[in-house]
Amino acid sequence: MTEHAPARAHHLAQFNVAALRFPLDDPRMGDFVAMLEPVNALADAAPGFVWRLTEDGEPDATGMRPAGDDVIVNFSVWESAEALWDFVYRSAHLETMRRRREWFRRHVDAHAVLWWIPAGRVPTVEEALERLALLRERGPSPGAFTFASAYTAGEAAGAGEAAAV
Repeated sequence: MTEHAPARAHHLAQFNVAALRFPLDDPRMGDFVAMLEPVNALADAAPGFVWRLTEDGEPDATGMRPAGDDVIVNFSVWESAEALWDFVYRSAHLETMRRRREWFRRHVDAHAVLWWIPAGRVPTVEEALERLALLRERGPSPGAFTFASAYTAGEAAGAGEAAAV
């Protein structure tokens, strides 16, 4: 687990799933696999980064398959929505986003979810799966939302959604 010290009352958790077109050891996934380490290092050093999921003894979580055998997950915590946005859309990570259709199938349902957590708490994979299910079942709410339908930490706390599903 990689962490930086919390600086706010709430942090933003993000979880996304990606259905693989090919196994990770397939040559067609080579560019994606080659990008994993540098993009993760970029995230770890990004302003506002707090934590990201890694598998015990591994630099990433690509071996974990809690959402299905052909689905990889990405799970991280950020000090703010702005910090996460800047990393996703204003850094070298954007190249991965631009090429995602080469490596991942298009999702019919929501594949990414955001929610606020108390600063200093590390969310669980089970919680992340519950938040994604909540978003898929009910649409955006203070407890499970997207960048396009964002809620503030204050709105989530006011709705009692900053720590529980």
